[in-house]
Amino acid sequence: MIWTLVGTLVLMVAGCKDTTKAVSTTETSDEVTPDTLASDTLATIEQPKDSVENIIAATPMPKAADELFDDFFFNFSANEKLQMERVSFPLPLNENGKKSVIAEKDWKMEPFFTDQGFYTLIFDSEKQMEVVKDTTVSHVVVEKVFLDQKQVEQFVFNREEGLWRLTEIDKHAMLKNANSEFLNFYDKFSKDSLFQVQSLNEPVKTVIPDPEDDFTMLEGEFYPEQWEDFKPEVLPQGFIYNIQYGQPCKGGSRKIFVIRGISNSLEIEMTFLLKGGEWRLIKLI
Repeated sequence: MIWTLVGTLVLMVAGCKDTTKAVSTTETSDEVTPDTLASDTLATIEQPKDSVENIIAATPMPKAADELFDDFFFNFSANEKLQMERVSFPLPLNENGKKSVIAEKDWKMEPFFTDQGFYTLIFDSEKQMEVVKDTTVSHVVVEKVFLDQKQVEQFVFNREEGLWRLTEIDKHAMLKNANSEFLNFYDKFSKDSLFQVQSLNEPVKTVIPDPEDDFTMLEGEFYPEQWEDFKPEVLPQGFIYNIQYGQPCKGGSRKIFVIRGISNSLEIEMTFLLKGGEWRLIKLI
C-alpha cells in the first residue's frame, strides 16, 4: 500500500477511489515497530535455501539456543543431523486415536516452514504473545493445520535436562482442536473476498508508519469499503502453522493471527473478536 498524509490529522489511501470516509490518525510513539506485509506478497519474503537452511545446517547449534525454543526450532528444522539427535525414538504417534511409534530408520527430515520464508501464529491476547521470549517455557506444541482437509498435526516438544526434544506426534480432526471455531472462520476468510468485507468491524483500527517520519507510528482506522486498499495482498490459504508456547490455547473470543517473516522483521497482526457469534476483524497492523 502507498500512504499519503493529507493535512495534519487525516490520512487517505493513495489511489483510493470514491472513498467517503477518511482515515483519522494520531501520533502514538517514537518507537520503531515491525513493518507490515501489506505492500508485499508472501513471496517477497521467501528466502533462498542457501540463505536459511544451508547456512544453519552447516553451523553447529550453540548450547545457548536451547534456552529459547525459537532458536532451537530453526536449527532443528534446517539441520538434519541435529534433528535426528533430538527426536526421541521410537517416537510415539497418535493418529486419530490409533497409537503406534515411528522408528528411527523410518523418520524423514521435517523442514517445517524453513523452506517458505514465513510462518503463522495464533494468540489469544497481546500478553500471550510475550511468552515467545520466555526462557522458562519447557513445553511447546508446533501445529501443522491442514484447513482443506480439516486435520491438525501436532509436534510436541519438551525440554528435558536442558535440551529440547521432539517427544510425540498427535494427529486429529480439526474439530477437536481448541481453535477449531476460529480455524473454520479463517479458512473461509482467507479465500472469500466478499466474506472478508462482511467480517470487518466498523471501523477497523490500524497502526501505520508516518510517511513523513520514519520513527513515528500513526494510529488510525478504516471502513469496510476501504478494505481493498488496506488488506494484505496475500493471506495463507489451505495450510497454516501455529505454535503453542507453554499452556495450550483455551478457545476464547479474541484471536490475534500473525504472519511473520523468517530472517527479517516483516509482520502482519490481525486481531479478531467474536461478536454476536460472528468473528470480526477489529485491528490490522
